[in-house]
Amino acid sequence: MLNQNFIADSAAEVGIDQDLVDALLLRVQQEVDAGLLPSAQVALARHGKIVAFETFGDTPANPLYCIFSATKGITSAAAWLLIQEGKLNTDAKVVDYVPEFGNNGKDAITVEQLFTHTAGFPHAPFRPTLWNDHAERLKRFSDWTLNWEPGSRFEYHPTSSMWIIAEIIERISGLDFDKFIRSRIAEPLGLDDLWVGTPTEQHGRIAEVTHVGEAMTSQDYASLGITEPPETEVTEDALTSFNKPEIRQVPIPGGGGIMSAAEIALFYQALMTGKNFEGETLWQQSTLTHALQVRTGKLIDMLGGHSVNRALGTVIAGDEKRNLRGFGHTNSALAFGHGGAGGQLAWADPATGISLGYCTNGHDRHAIRQGRRGISISNKAAVCAL
Repeated sequence: MLNQNFIADSAAEVGIDQDLVDALLLRVQQEVDAGLLPSAQVALARHGKIVAFETFGDTPANPLYCIFSATKGITSAAAWLLIQEGKLNTDAKVVDYVPEFGNNGKDAITVEQLFTHTAGFPHAPFRPTLWNDHAERLKRFSDWTLNWEPGSRFEYHPTSSMWIIAEIIERISGLDFDKFIRSRIAEPLGLDDLWVGTPTEQHGRIAEVTHVGEAMTSQDYASLGITEPPETEVTEDALTSFNKPEIRQVPIPGGGGIMSAAEIALFYQALMTGKNFEGETLWQQSTLTHALQVRTGKLIDMLGGHSVNRALGTVIAGDEKRNLRGFGHTNSALAFGHGGAGGQLAWADPATGISLGYCTNGHDRHAIRQGRRGISISNKAAVCAL
């Protein structure tokens, strides 16, 4: 249950226009009322407090959602703590921390390349439950092969590189990855419902993943002049597997976070200040400046042809193409975050101090409609400050 200290008494208390918040809520409710999405949840925060937190549709009581790749922001921020402590060097080779990883030409991969999706093994297979057997997980890491030369291009690694980051966190900290997330992020921030590896007793609260709408055809993509995306490991079967208890229990670092939209919004509030609700510093400003620096130069997205603007595990909004990077047109260039499959939204905008969490368990097969929905919601959220 969300701590009442995190809830603003009014929109005005945190400098938010209530009329604009109401417009945001109506936009989130739109597809639920239309019968397309089974449910959606949104949270808006500023100055460390939630100003709006609403769920629409049919859900369990006090629902939680799988946020899929928005989990990468949390996993990355966990690693930033070890960078801050001088225990993790992003210029170092991965094999300096995980020697077993170095087979099949992977010995030259750097830690930074894991965060920026330039490591060269985006299609490396890994069954989530393998994580529970340390010997088997290391064997799989060793067996992985390269798809292309590390550092030569950008190609999104849906899960593979984050498994290695989690392994590095475990080796440096001496803690299981899920325990590191709980003890170093969730508990210090007072976010009781932030889970990466969700205990069984919480499963009854999780909104089950479903798929809705009709998928776009090759002709649909061609008529819009858009390159049809290739099939990746992010299939319908893979996404609905998160309805299984044995998958929910695994701390999947690239996509297994389960929480409410409020946890997302408050987590990103903390990443703007580096502090928790009690004013204690978790991330020093020098750490955040270092972590949020764009590191991918002129590397482009193969499908959209735009620069990818990747920092250490998050995306930076940047130029006028920010809508193609998961942000709204009204976000500032400084906004940062990481979305997730099915249209999950997670960002903070230092220019306004606003952060947004948006979750839905209805994964829209129509990719363009889903993308436009996210842009529209972000557009309305980003302008709510007075």
